Amino acid sequence: MSTLTTPDKPPVRAWLPTMLTLAAIWGCSFLFISVGVRELHPMYLALGRVVAGSAVLLVFLAFKREPLPRDPRLWAHTFVIGAIGSALPWTLFGYGEQRVPSLLAGIWNGITPLIVLPVAVLVFRTEKFTAQRVAGLLIGFLGMLVVLGAWNLDGGADLTGQLLCMAAAVCYGLAVPYQKRFVAGSTVSGTALSASLLLCATIQLAVVAPIVTGAAPPMPWTLSPEVLGSVLALGGLGSGIAFVLSMRNIRLIGASMSSMVTYLMPIFAIAVGVLILDEHLTWYQPVGALVVLTGVAVSQGVVRRPVRSGRKPKKPLQPEVAPVP
Repeated sequence: MSTLTTPDKPPVRAWLPTMLTLAAIWGCSFLFISVGVRELHPMYLALGRVVAGSAVLLVFLAFKREPLPRDPRLWAHTFVIGAIGSALPWTLFGYGEQRVPSLLAGIWNGITPLIVLPVAVLVFRTEKFTAQRVAGLLIGFLGMLVVLGAWNLDGGADLTGQLLCMAAAVCYGLAVPYQKRFVAGSTVSGTALSASLLLCATIQLAVVAPIVTGAAPPMPWTLSPEVLGSVLALGGLGSGIAFVLSMRNIRLIGASMSSMVTYLMPIFAIAVGVLILDEHLTWYQPVGALVVLTGVAVSQGVVRRPVRSGRKPKKPLQPEVAPVP
């Protein structure tokens, strides 16, 4: 949400530990979702997450003495982002992880930048297709088919779960260019904007969840320590502290470089899924993930053909901030 950068390149030690911490927090989010849906309906898990995240960010705002946005139009845009960037994808990931391992959800999160590009080009018209970007999209699409195991599909819970996780990533892909188009130019701080969209998501889920589930949310003291801790970690860490750390890195190295955290998140998601939840990978899932990330790198200009002398490379498309899983 912020494009603040510094003119001088800071040393690696100033930003790399923060980027690794962010990748670990966001990569582990899929583990926490997997644990949370054991006792909570996905909508109530998402509701607990936005409540905890809102609380953390409001504390930061109070400490910094910053107000929430006052522009009604800005609140209208954050209401949309709260729905497609938080409430809906976090619910979909919860539904998906009732059917597939958390590490697979983490892999699907990695396709988000591939969705951002065509949406930015075709819907918001803020970018243009180039041969390199189209090539990256095609490589990424091939990787998605590999992750899905398209040659071995027989329906069932696994296919449904993967499609739900894919839909969640598509929501992120819609939210990022929408945010860039309508919100990124605001003078309101990123922390205040994020707090406002989480508050909007809280209202949305508080209204919709009881209607969908047909029941009131369980009281916190009725949950196991593991599930309660997962909700607090998802909200307090993944949607609160992690965002503050992300804003720090954006100010140090810029939004484009900061978004490289996208490449690290699936590594942590796979590692914690295997080591902590004893989940298992089939050979084609990590292979497909590598193909997807290669497509992302090509489409964003991280991997490019050598530039002829005297010609400047085109600026790659990068989201303003890495998507929060």
